[in-house]
Amino acid sequence: MNAGPHIPVMCDEVIAALAPRAGAIYIDGTFGAGGYSQALLEAADCTVWGIDRDPFAVAAGNELAKRYPGRLTILNGRYGDMANLLGDVGVEQIDGVALDLGVSSMQIDDPTRGFSFREDGPLDMRMGDGGDTAADVVNRMAEQELANIIYEFGEERASRRVAKAIVDLRTKTPFTRTGQLADVVRRVVRKSKDGIDPATRTFQALRIYVNDELGELEKGLEAAETLLGPGGRLAVVAFHSLEDKRVKSFLQARSGSAPRPSRHLPLQGEPAAAPTFRLLKRGALKPAPEEILLNPRSRSARLRCAERLESVSEGGRA
Repeated sequence: MNAGPHIPVMCDEVIAALAPRAGAIYIDGTFGAGGYSQALLEAADCTVWGIDRDPFAVAAGNELAKRYPGRLTILNGRYGDMANLLGDVGVEQIDGVALDLGVSSMQIDDPTRGFSFREDGPLDMRMGDGGDTAADVVNRMAEQELANIIYEFGEERASRRVAKAIVDLRTKTPFTRTGQLADVVRRVVRKSKDGIDPATRTFQALRIYVNDELGELEKGLEAAETLLGPGGRLAVVAFHSLEDKRVKSFLQARSGSAPRPSRHLPLQGEPAAAPTFRLLKRGALKPAPEEILLNPRSRSARLRCAERLESVSEGGRA
């Protein structure tokens, strides 16, 4: 992988939200280069379980674990499966979960992984080592379904034009390289006034679809709710609205702070379940201007954090 430095986004804010303490157990659900894990381990004499589906991240994490014998363990898998992964090693309750959503800097900076539209590489985009590649998707999927994916996951208004251009070209030359795909998108999507590359949204859409990132997020939030003990903390860093809206909606619903209909209207349906989380801050935290200057990739980051409440009575969420 690319040897450049990895900067964990909003690391100070994430650690402050998790409030690490001696003897506690934490999950770094999107281990990556281990930035949050190291910060937790340095902040308190705690234990961290790192989870990642990327075999390169797991290998690097196993090397890092040698610096923290008995305190850092890396599990190969998806963070949406964290309850099962931790259950397999005998851990049933934890004190904190950190999630840094989306693609990692190491993945996007390595052209051989196929995430980047700036450098040519194989059209892969898989965070793990199984399942369909982005090339499989663009070469086989029906035009309408491809357009729907690009629109839904990339919020690309020109999704139909992009899908048609892809289908027209693949009949002559199958897509195998990121450069091929980026060039086609740039031919049919106008460059925006903010200077964002026209291929950005299409590449985002395919990456999210290939890795089922939004489905993984929903499973991960529910798994964290299951594993966290009373007083346990959840800190989630999202980088685009599709992710952040889901985190916001989940925490609002679980904290009883979701928008309600008019107080003048009668209540409808079943009574709301008792809250399982308390918001540590209403709304999302944004990176400081100083961090954005040092790490421009942090500019779109949004951190939401909450504290697990006591288990509710039987019949509610536990």
